[in-house]
Amino acid sequence: MSTVEWKVAVGTETTTALYEPGAPSGKQVPVFVCAHGAGGSMTDRSMLATAKAFHEHGIGMVRFNFLYKEKGSSRPDSMPLLMETTAAVVARVREELYPDRLVIGGRSMGGRAASMLAADGYTADGLLLLAYPLHPAGQPEKLRDAHLPKIRMPVLAFSGTRDPLCTRELMDVALQKVTAPWEMQWVEGADHSFHVLKSSGTTDAAVMDGIATMSAEWLARLPKAGAAR
Repeated sequence: MSTVEWKVAVGTETTTALYEPGAPSGKQVPVFVCAHGAGGSMTDRSMLATAKAFHEHGIGMVRFNFLYKEKGSSRPDSMPLLMETTAAVVARVREELYPDRLVIGGRSMGGRAASMLAADGYTADGLLLLAYPLHPAGQPEKLRDAHLPKIRMPVLAFSGTRDPLCTRELMDVALQKVTAPWEMQWVEGADHSFHVLKSSGTTDAAVMDGIATMSAEWLARLPKAGAAR
């Protein structure tokens, strides 16, 4: 799997993005711009596993560092800056790749930042959320759902049934207010990192392969969103 590295300007600062094309299939390869979670980076184990699985299913993936992680900090940037960074990387992807299909999203906080962009009317073919953090762990009253009804693009979301940051009953209620075509996939026995217990009868790799399979099928069904904003 070949990797292309870009330096991407975000205002007066710069971050790093990595692109890995999907496995050749004779068709136009869709591209997923995938942002990392709050405690991770573009090279953490979860992001690498996601990139590998998506590559094997013909999906190109761009992963990148938010600015705080690029500078070696553990304190996440403000949400507006997370959104600005995501948009800058997407713009670079469009300049470099001219993808036939482009979806935005990511892991946990990274997916949340992309969802905020989508709610603001940002143009992409879809939104792919991996473990959306609906609320902080142990604080289900602090919901992060106010912007979700503003999303208009198609959404595919995966969450584990053991995820302490996304209570299933609360997500079901939140989605009652959403009119966008939203496909919610619950991964039985998985936690916020899509880790499953040995007693589940499956493996983390099999879980990620299933996520990549369903993502590829969803991408194939997506209509084009048109020109970028």
